[in-house]
Amino acid sequence: MAKTVNEAFAEFNKNIVNLDSERTKIARLSRDWLIKQLERLPNEVDDFPKLYDGRHLKFGSFARNTKIRPLDDIDLILTFSAEGSTYLAYSYGKIYLLSVPESASNLRKLCNEYGILNSAKVVNKIVSSLNNVEHYKSAEKHRRQEAATLKLSSYEWNFDIVPALYTDTGYYLIPDGSGGWKASDPRIDQERVIAINQKHDGQILQIIRTLKYWNAYAQMPTISSYLFENIILNYFDSLEKIQDYIDYNLKYFWLHLKTAIYNDILDPKGFQSNLNDLSYDDKNKIAQKASSTYDKACEAYEAEFTEKNQEKAINIWRTIFGNDFPEYE
Repeated sequence: MAKTVNEAFAEFNKNIVNLDSERTKIARLSRDWLIKQLERLPNEVDDFPKLYDGRHLKFGSFARNTKIRPLDDIDLILTFSAEGSTYLAYSYGKIYLLSVPESASNLRKLCNEYGILNSAKVVNKIVSSLNNVEHYKSAEKHRRQEAATLKLSSYEWNFDIVPALYTDTGYYLIPDGSGGWKASDPRIDQERVIAINQKHDGQILQIIRTLKYWNAYAQMPTISSYLFENIILNYFDSLEKIQDYIDYNLKYFWLHLKTAIYNDILDPKGFQSNLNDLSYDDKNKIAQKASSTYDKACEAYEAEFTEKNQEKAINIWRTIFGNDFPEYE
């Protein structure tokens, strides 16, 4: 229940959109504990390859503080020592092959007959080795494309552990889901979110989370989380200054989205070309939803600031975000 639009958004974000602060603290502690256990695997598991200490990463929306409820997954990069391995890029830099020397005996056991490191075998090695983590012996473990997934019974979230090798040029090679490797550097995404959030006085993280809720709730094709986050960041990075009212900023983002959804969205890390792989039909449906949502947001803004009718404004916002958006008190 709320008396003003500002109060309604504050309550909505705290109780419905944002992760619970106490669960977040526990999740971070469990993540950090798991990292320490993973670092011990080379000493506890036969044939487990050497790790590259200091190069493991916490990444993904949980690490960037852009994740919304439910807290269902936490991403980690576990970095292995290359031990003299070399790599070659194919298909315009989209696919990497890693050649492992015979001297790297444990890493070599995860290669094909030609000494090419198979990323699926590396993921499977992590999966089988998780049985040595005492706290998680009875947890569900499996490979899911690029990651070893550790499904917990004691918590509502699971961990996705992505193996990687760190290159001499300063980026990571991670599994491509088909046994090969691809280039990535999640640190760039992290630094970009921080920079744009600081540029706009710390308002962007909440805007991203609120818009992600709308993306999941709206009756339209869902935009993938990473693509949507980059569309949001591109828009707000293009602005010199934004307003202090979240409803104002949301309104003009939807106006932007109805045309931006047709555009190419470049990978800020520079490893992919266009992130926007939505079909033309899906783009049309998203554009229509963005347009109708913008129109509703304009009505709500008019009710709030011109008509001075907070109840009417809140009720319109409820048509945008659903019944979990607070009612007028």
